[in-house]
Amino acid sequence: MTEAGKHSLIEDAQGIAYGATMAAFGIVILTHLGLVTGQTAGLAVLISYATGWGFGPVFFAVNLPFYVLGYLRMGKVFVAKTFVAVALLSGLSLWLPSQISFATLNPWVGAVLFGFLSGSALMALFRHGASLGGIGIVALILQDRLGWRAGLVQLSFDLVLFALAFAVIDARAILISALGALVVNLVVAINHRRDRYIAT
Repeated sequence: MTEAGKHSLIEDAQGIAYGATMAAFGIVILTHLGLVTGQTAGLAVLISYATGWGFGPVFFAVNLPFYVLGYLRMGKVFVAKTFVAVALLSGLSLWLPSQISFATLNPWVGAVLFGFLSGSALMALFRHGASLGGIGIVALILQDRLGWRAGLVQLSFDLVLFALAFAVIDARAILISALGALVVNLVVAINHRRDRYIAT
C-alpha cells in the first residue's frame, strides 16, 4: 500500500494478473469436468456448452453491456480495470487448455479446487478495484449502496442460473457444480469486508 492508502500501479497490475490467471485456471478445471458455475462466467459456460462456441469470446461478449452500469456507478477506473481483467481471462481461457492436462481429476475435488481458485481470484480483483464484470459489478454496487454482501447477491443469481442449467447438463453434474459455486461464494462472503479492507 502507498502512503495515500491506495495500491500502486505495479500492485494493481500484479493483483489483476493474479486474479485473471487464477480465474482462468478455475475455468479450465470447470469445463474439463463439464460443470457449470454461477455469475456471468456461469452464463458464458452454459452458452458455450449449448452452442459449441468458445468460453473466452462468449464471456467477453456477455460482459459488454455491464460496462455501462459499471461506468455510471463505479467510475472509469473501475471499468478500465475490469475490462482488462475480463479480456485477460478471456484470452487465457483460450490458451491455457493447450498448456494443462489432467490424468486424474475427481469431479468433487475439482469443484472444490475451482471454488477456492475462483474465490481467491475474485478477492484479488475486488481488492484492486476490479471485478470479472457482469453480476460482480451489480453485487459490488449493491454491497456499497445497500450493505448487502457481494457473495450473497451472487448466490441469489446463481440459484436462477443453476435452475436453467438443467436444460444443458445432467443433475449429477449440477449437484457437483453447486458445491464449487458454494465454495466461491463463501470465500467472497466471508472475506470481502469493506470494514476490514478498503483499497482501490
